[in-house]
This record gives sequence, C-alpha cells and structure tokens, in this order.
Amino acid sequence: MTFTFDRIAAAGAARAGVFTTPHGQVETPAFMAVGTAATVKALDPLELEAMGCQMILANTYHLHLRPGDELVRSLGGVHRFMGWDGPMLTDSGGFQVFSLESLRTVSDDGVEFRSHIDGSRHRFTPESVMQIEGNLGADVIMQFDHVIPGQSGDVAARDASERSIRWLLRCNAAFERLRNPDQALFPIVQGGIHPTLRCEASRAIQSEGDWLGYGIGGLSVGESKPDMYAMLDVMNEELPTHRPRYLMGVGFPEDLVEGVRRGVDMFDCVAPTRMGRNGTAFTADGRLNVRRAELKADPRPLDETCECSTCKRFSRAYIRHLFVADEILGLRLVSLHNVHFLVALMRRSRAAIIDGTFDAWSRDWLARYHSRPTPVS
Repeated sequence: MTFTFDRIAAAGAARAGVFTTPHGQVETPAFMAVGTAATVKALDPLELEAMGCQMILANTYHLHLRPGDELVRSLGGVHRFMGWDGPMLTDSGGFQVFSLESLRTVSDDGVEFRSHIDGSRHRFTPESVMQIEGNLGADVIMQFDHVIPGQSGDVAARDASERSIRWLLRCNAAFERLRNPDQALFPIVQGGIHPTLRCEASRAIQSEGDWLGYGIGGLSVGESKPDMYAMLDVMNEELPTHRPRYLMGVGFPEDLVEGVRRGVDMFDCVAPTRMGRNGTAFTADGRLNVRRAELKADPRPLDETCECSTCKRFSRAYIRHLFVADEILGLRLVSLHNVHFLVALMRRSRAAIIDGTFDAWSRDWLARYHSRPTPVS
C-alpha cells in the first residue's frame, strides 16, 4: 500500500507512530503548518523543512478561487507549485464555505456561495470538491463536510453530521472514479458536543469501509475546552487504533498536549502564524505579547527552552523593536518561532511516549504552562 500507519509505542491513549505517504513519512504525533494559499504565511518551505516540519496543509476553497485548481494542476500540482517536497494534506473547504454565513446557501446537493474576493458565484458539491482536490494533488484529501458552530444543539448537530455522512458516500464514489493511488481520502467525524451523535457518526463511517485515516471535525469552533476534550475521549474509544487520527483546526499548545493524551496523531491550525503576525509568541510559560513595554531591554530569547533560529539569534528586546518599528522581519521571526514551538512540542511528546515518561512529562508540562498567575498576552 502507498499509505500505511505503524504504531511503535503507546502510553495510555497516547500513541507514537509513523504515517507513510507517497511523499515521505510523518512521525506522529505531529503538527502540520497551515499553508492556506499554498504558502505558510511569511515562511519559506526550506525554513519549515529545517525546523523539522514534516507535513503541511493547503486549502481547497482558497486555491480554487485563486489562482484556480486547474492552473495548479497544469503547473505540476500543489507540491511543485509551492516548492514543498514533503507530505501534504488539503482540507475540503467546508469550514471556509460555512464561515461565509450570509454568502452561502446549503442544500443536500451541495453549497452555493459567493467568493469573499470578488462576490462571484460558485458551487461546491462532494463531486466537485473531489475533482478540485484531485487537481491540487495533495497526499491526503478530506471529504466535503457540513461544519456548524461547536455549541450547536442536538437537532442542528445531527442534521450536519448526517449530511456529512451522505456527502462522504458521494465523495468516495467520485474519488474512486478519479483512480489516483497517490491520494488517500479521509472521512470526517462530526456530531458537535453530543457524545451519542459522535458515536453514531463514527460507527456509520466505519461501516462504509476501512479508511486510511480519520478526521475529527467540528471542534475548536466555539465550544468550551472541556467539551472539546470530552469529545476527544469519546473519539478515542470509537475510532480504530490502526489508523491515524487528525484533529482539524486545533493548534494551541495546551490543546495539542491534551489531544495527544487522548489519542490524536495529527493537528493543524493557523494560530501560530496568525498570532505571530500579531506579535504573540508561544512559550513554555504561556503566551507572550512581544510589544509589552517591559521587554524593551530584555536580552532573553522568546523562550529559553526553544532551539529555533529566532530564539538562538535574537532577543526579546530586538523583536519588540521590530514590531514597534513596523518592520516585517518581526512578524516573520515570531511566526517561525511559533510554528517551530508546536513542531518541537509534538516531537518531545513523541519521545516521551517512546521512552515511557509521557504521563509524567505531560502533567508537568501542562502545570508549568498554566502556572503563570496573569497570562502575558
């Protein structure tokens, strides 16, 4: 098989594994940097490779609108287009489409929406999304799903979950017709914060086949963190252990560690680069606002435990100066640090699972991260 997943160690629900794709292996747990428009904002693919980022994500909705998935295909696919040789995943655009609110109309057939760029009309169906993702050519492609706010009630959550399952069957039929052995289709388990719906969706999806991996969707979209963690506990019990589990759109440090504790293998989020551009750095002691006046003469790195090139070379004082002076290097340096911080955090989690110290390590890490009386943010 082109795609395999081998678990090499476990610590409770936490797993260390190797996910093999046509473009290489991903050592899990792993954080995937988000390259929405075929670029991880402000970062060069060589920088991502140097920090140990193994897999990245690109967005179907954005690349379909600009520059166009047919153009990307004509230029050799998204790997060649953006100069990234490693494993890649494309999401289906479901989250972006449903974020448009008043600009879209949902039916069982699909979604009609207006572009956020120029207002032009477009239509996504399970079949058209599979064609778009086929054109882009990522290793892993996600089904088209119906995303709703995390705190939605039982009726709305059931409607979205059952529609997502119906769309999955259509996605799979279209995917089979495309016959691309170098792509794997992942289903997405929806169900909001309702355990019964999550279980029903998981079982219905598994009854349709032995998928090469599973997405956990509809979390980190407005629900509380305890609710999110509770749903991950449910998913850990329901999803097969021999396939990778991808928690979609989750990327704050504490959520990654809590996710690993609950059996998640892969994560993605725009948070590290978005927060980096806004001057917020991840540290082992919580978030750090680099614009704060008390950093004006601080000679320390952003995080004294970090080995990224930003922390090895530059002080908090210098980075604060860059932001105050509105220099573009500042947002690059903090974005680089934040992505490295999450990649390295997952690398350390993996090592702790393998050497048998994960339970104690994760408890200690979370205690330190949450110990600051007043978060620096």
